[in-house]
Amino acid sequence: MADALEPRESPGLLLWRATLSWQRLMTSTLKPLGLTHVQFVLLASTWWLNHVAGESPTQRRIADHANTDPMMTSQVLRTLTTKGFLTRTPDPTDSRAIRVTVTPTGANLAQRAIKLVGEADKTFFNPVPDHKALLEALHALGE
Repeated sequence: MADALEPRESPGLLLWRATLSWQRLMTSTLKPLGLTHVQFVLLASTWWLNHVAGESPTQRRIADHANTDPMMTSQVLRTLTTKGFLTRTPDPTDSRAIRVTVTPTGANLAQRAIKLVGEADKTFFNPVPDHKALLEALHALGE
């Protein structure tokens, strides 16, 4: 097997290891707030769409924004609604659509979580010398 990559030369294995390390950090960062990582992503996405983009998004729009499965998104948004972080209301123009809004409690939690996740990301990615190149590489891989 002369063509086999050494583990330290395998981009896939290295990405896998980095991803697992980053996921562990996200889990430990969000646990004190009572959020899972996917709950954070969907709460933060909804907050951003409401408060930054000025939208009243549908569940489908949130799933598209977060790049998450629509069925899973619906389930998690229901959980966040039960916790009092979101409201879900029928769209007045499309009986199949649900509009989602962050409650004041949810907005406060989203902003706290975004700050903590940002700090954790800064610490995690600090060893990377060229952050612009890292972002460009991640964009290229995620497209």
